[in-house]
Amino acid sequence: MTASRLAILPLLLLPVLAQPDIDTVVQRARTTFDVPGIAVAIVQDGKMVFAKGYGVRRLDSGEPVTPKTLFGVASNTKAFTAAALAILVDEKKLAWDDRVIDRLPSFQMGDPYVSREMRIRDLLIHNSGLALGAGDLMYFPESTFTSDEVYSRLRYVPLSTSFRSRYAYDNILYLVAGKVIETMSGKPWDVFIRERILDPLGMTQTALSVKTLASRTDVALPHAPGDDGKLRQLGHSNMDNNAPAAAIQSSVEEMSRWVMLQLNRGELDGKRIFSERQSREMWSMQTIIPVVTPRKPLAALQANFAGYGLGWNLADYRGEKIVSHTGGLFGMVSRVTMVPSKKLGVIVLTNQENGAAFNAITWTVVDQYLGAPATDWVAAHKESLELGRAEALKKTGDEAAKRNAASKPALPLSAYAGRYRDAWYGDVVVDESNGQLTMRFTHSPSLNGVMEHFQYDTFIARWGDRTMNADAYVTFLLSAEGAIDHVRMKAVSPLTDFSFDFHHLDLKPVAKDTPAYD
Repeated sequence: MTASRLAILPLLLLPVLAQPDIDTVVQRARTTFDVPGIAVAIVQDGKMVFAKGYGVRRLDSGEPVTPKTLFGVASNTKAFTAAALAILVDEKKLAWDDRVIDRLPSFQMGDPYVSREMRIRDLLIHNSGLALGAGDLMYFPESTFTSDEVYSRLRYVPLSTSFRSRYAYDNILYLVAGKVIETMSGKPWDVFIRERILDPLGMTQTALSVKTLASRTDVALPHAPGDDGKLRQLGHSNMDNNAPAAAIQSSVEEMSRWVMLQLNRGELDGKRIFSERQSREMWSMQTIIPVVTPRKPLAALQANFAGYGLGWNLADYRGEKIVSHTGGLFGMVSRVTMVPSKKLGVIVLTNQENGAAFNAITWTVVDQYLGAPATDWVAAHKESLELGRAEALKKTGDEAAKRNAASKPALPLSAYAGRYRDAWYGDVVVDESNGQLTMRFTHSPSLNGVMEHFQYDTFIARWGDRTMNADAYVTFLLSAEGAIDHVRMKAVSPLTDFSFDFHHLDLKPVAKDTPAYD
């Protein structure tokens, strides 16, 4: 495969990292983790000191990745939404501790107390009481819901813990943050981001919707492995119905401008985007994240503290504060990492959904700038990935081993067919034809597949799109009278993305003549 570059600045600007080192680690990561294309940029002391593309934008054409190639940055969008709110705070149009309902009177969570007490900052810091990824099925995978429909159904998404009691990453409240921006600025989220952040930074090619990519030529396509392990080229995920959480498409060249702004506390090239005070607020821990012990191959990544700021993850590494975020869509993952004390930023964008590649590249670069002992991060992440896959296979294997293969469904297959309704998602349809059940999520075209009997009244929904890795157990719970009372679901594999939040659904049968829940 070919590689191309916009510019590699003279090596005198790279006091620790030499060009062959980054080339070697990226090419090894691409090969080891089967990533078609990767773009990398390094920022230090207010300059982009390295920017290069590796591999291809798409498998079918072999077009090379460049520093200008656009990738979906997914949840790295969240920091832009936080910065937009910071701008409004600077302008005294709102305050971080304003109640959301005072700015959005229609705002409603699943608990009246939470609805009343939620503050603007709470929208960004993942401590609302919502469970991990709750409500994500309304936009992931791509759905027919509008952003207004997602917003109005938030009130039905169940809360799992007390308000502000613990960290649980969510996407849906960033949609609410976007609506606050629109209400308080008088401009849609995308217009505000364009006018107040992207254009002043010269990020003119960065896109705020995949719908605008048709007119661009240097664009990466997503890729993911199917059941056979072979990569498939995918279409772009349209995140317009939750754009403030994940819609931005950008390049390492333009994301470098964003990182330089961050490292320079809100000012770049004489343009003040947000104040230093707001910069410090966004980089201050708002929610504590429990520190986890990494697998043995990644022991050097053990943190002493972890938390979430306003749109940013905060942790320590080798005695340095790290400000970072990752992003993931179907077939694309990204990472932005900053070491503020060193004025260092690393951006890695990829068009395959394997985060091991961007992590291995990032920590290699950071280590070299910190003068840390050499670590083979590609090998370490490969070993950790293999351990994780083995753990997942064991779990699914153990569940399969406990299966009572001789068990039968309690009802005829035709009795399971029907329309089932969840308060926040809407309708899921089960059909029966010639002794085969199928399941279809009415708002999610990709969630359409056959149902295989597992045991008793539990089936496995196997989706037609085999790149999703999201097969799900479907369990029909019967009433004392032997009728279907409700249906619960959960992912089969521990490796399934948390945004397939099947386990938050509480599906209940509805009469055949009941109008569709649109």
